Amino acid sequence: MSMMVWSPAPLSASGTSSAAQLLGLQDKLGALKPGMAADIVAVPGNPIADIKAVQSVIFVMKNGVVYKNDRAAAAGK
Repeated sequence: MSMMVWSPAPLSASGTSSAAQLLGLQDKLGALKPGMAADIVAVPGNPIADIKAVQSVIFVMKNGVVYKNDRAAAAGK
């Protein structure tokens, strides 16, 4: 019997840079850098090390509009 080891890192890339490349949009999407379109979700901690970090979203930006900003509250914890 084989055992599969799951890692969130490839899943994260599949929803960002890999998807942009697959769609031929790597010049516009898939990275956080100047000139690129980006929606941002921030969580405390490292979701690659602990996937449960995604349960505590503290910042959300879509199309340049901030929808949630609890960064100050998260810093006080």
